Amino acid sequence: MKCFSSSQIRQLDSITSKRESLSSIDLMERAGRALSLRIEEIVPQKAQVAVLVGPGNNGGDGMVIARQLHQQGYRVQVVLCNYGKVVSPDATFQLKQLQQVKGVNVISPTTAEELNHRVHADWLVDALFGTGLNRPLMGAFEETVEWINRQQAGCISIDLPSGLFGEDNSKREDTTIVRAAITLGLQCPRLAFFLAENEAFIGKWELINIGLNKEALRQLETPWSLTTPEEVALLLKKRRHFAHKGQFGHTLLIAGSRGMTGACILAGRGALRAGTGLLTLKVPDGCLNIVQTALPEAMAKTYTHSFWDETDHIDTWTGIAVGPGLGTAENTGEALDRLFSQQPKRLVLDADALNVMALKRTLLEKIPVNAILTPHPGEFDRLTKPHKTGFERLQTAIEFTNHYGVYLILKGAYSACIAPQGTCRFNLTGNPGMATGGSGDVLTGIVVSLLSQGYTHEEACIVGTCLHGLSGDLALDNESQESLLASDIAANLGNAFRYLKKTAHTETV
Repeated sequence: MKCFSSSQIRQLDSITSKRESLSSIDLMERAGRALSLRIEEIVPQKAQVAVLVGPGNNGGDGMVIARQLHQQGYRVQVVLCNYGKVVSPDATFQLKQLQQVKGVNVISPTTAEELNHRVHADWLVDALFGTGLNRPLMGAFEETVEWINRQQAGCISIDLPSGLFGEDNSKREDTTIVRAAITLGLQCPRLAFFLAENEAFIGKWELINIGLNKEALRQLETPWSLTTPEEVALLLKKRRHFAHKGQFGHTLLIAGSRGMTGACILAGRGALRAGTGLLTLKVPDGCLNIVQTALPEAMAKTYTHSFWDETDHIDTWTGIAVGPGLGTAENTGEALDRLFSQQPKRLVLDADALNVMALKRTLLEKIPVNAILTPHPGEFDRLTKPHKTGFERLQTAIEFTNHYGVYLILKGAYSACIAPQGTCRFNLTGNPGMATGGSGDVLTGIVVSLLSQGYTHEEACIVGTCLHGLSGDLALDNESQESLLASDIAANLGNAFRYLKKTAHTETV
């Protein structure tokens, strides 16, 4: 599912009008009706609804919503907040339409202070401003936002919470942004939905199909997209009846240290449950008995001083992962240097491998081409620089993957899979219960396992993050977000695969 910029959304509106011979008023009607149908499902019919509309076309959408809700028996009040600004032609047309409907109370306050004694509602619909906004709100508009945020009523924002920009919000003022309980996005997700700094404003978001031209949606290029389980299901490889373990790769996992052996075990479980044919764990001498007991399905090799030396050859394995619980000793950096010099083609770097690279920065220029890095935001910032916002971090991540020719899984609520060519695909699965120690180790095991089995680097990132998040979601059938453990994620990988296969079957029937 593509994610378009604010300017591209306006472009899609224009293309839809031309290709389908629709006026902008027709498009507004179509959008408003689709939105009102969803609002009817959310808001009880007995509720008093106040629709706050601005001077632009977002306000016009709000007027259509108000008219539709009134026709369905809702008590609706429309609050035109233009404060002396010229109302757009389409919004003016909708206002005239609305004024002809008996029973709809339309008011035009001259100051935000008037809202205190003129507006009474159980639910507020925020249709002040959408993606067209290009600067922070000021004056009476800012005061109106502050008024909305003080109300006890539930708030539904249309397109975006008013005051929030679709992409870069680094220069915003939090007091100028509506804090919505629900945001109804128009057709396609906005980049702002995936950034942690916007959570308090967006609330729960969902998409409403407003009928944008399907061919235009397919043709318009964008580097941003959201990967759905339905799309991932079609990427899964089928196993032949006469398959054997040698056909599903031999994975090497270099992980663990004294006191951190669990990281190796969790990553190993992720790799095995994701389907690797063979798994070898390479661990320090003192960790051997622990990993052999915990993972009898895996083979194990030990080392005393260095995890990679002249006796190791990359051709032995089809995929290699380095980092979980490894430690950051000086000889770890040296071993990583020796591994890089052999230029492994299927390599995953996580946790302490990334921390060592941040400490020994000469390693950055030696990263093998197409390596997959899986940092959380803190690890990525140590590799690059501190970032004030998620949007700024994404920009740096795209530059990073392009400069070094690597793939990046920037972990988070919507983990971003970024390819060297600059494309970024957000993952939809997962839940806050996965914010627990060891969760990332399981992901590392999953991704390297998929690489070993012959998935492309991009597929390993996309399928891996989806499976990881979906396993965490399915684990909630028996656990809560508070009780969820990383081992529960690994244990539910089978359920995740079954879910995706069932989805793929349903899609093709």
